[in-house]
Amino acid sequence: MGAMTLLAAPLPALQRSQGTADVALSGGAVRRLFTRGSAKAVCLPGEVVFLNTAGGLTGGDRLTYRLETDGPVTATTQTAERAYRANDGHARVTVDLSIDRGRLDWLPQETILFDRSALARHTRIALSPRAEVLALEAVVLGRAAMGETVTTLAFEDRREITRAGRPVLLEPLRLTPEALTGPATLRGARAFASVALVARGAEDALAAVRRVLDEPGVRGAASAFDGKLTARLTAADGWPLRRQIARLLAVLRPRPLPRVWQL
Repeated sequence: MGAMTLLAAPLPALQRSQGTADVALSGGAVRRLFTRGSAKAVCLPGEVVFLNTAGGLTGGDRLTYRLETDGPVTATTQTAERAYRANDGHARVTVDLSIDRGRLDWLPQETILFDRSALARHTRIALSPRAEVLALEAVVLGRAAMGETVTTLAFEDRREITRAGRPVLLEPLRLTPEALTGPATLRGARAFASVALVARGAEDALAAVRRVLDEPGVRGAASAFDGKLTARLTAADGWPLRRQIARLLAVLRPRPLPRVWQL
């Protein structure tokens, strides 16, 4: 009997998560609510909550959140978003927010990046000449309580804020393994956040913001100029970072934290 040749069967294509949640508000009422795939949206009085029912992101996943409003609203996410180990390309998240008047508070809960994750996110916030925005982005590298460490990752995050089509704030970030310990980057921190207020007279809040940047275990700094205030935070863990963010938001907004936040 001749030698038998075994042919390896091709690996099955892995299922990828796809989702879109599109919300339009007019006069505080829901004018449009469209969801597809894993992305959902819950509309509460004065608040929109986006969520990803897939439970996290990995290579090849696609997630889109859109919000259009003609009045003030707070938008957030139902829980922390998780980017897991990716074996096939980046997960991609797109956030498009548009406000005609009043203020939009975009306050998503933190993004947790696990080891060997690959995530590319693009957030675009379009303001009319009479609109304002308070925008937060927070990132945690693994879960310290679970003994997780992150040594390899690919994270690209780009945030653009425009007013009447003209750029007023651009924040690009590219995080690679080399940036985790560098003295000019994270310097060993496991969590970081950026807060931006684009509003008339935003610089008037600078002194009050600096007074509350004293949460133990968190390093922070703030600056302001020409209707823009920005703060940068780094921390050894996600919980002190969240406490510092909560104190910062208490200065910058007159309302309580979003209903789904937990402290």
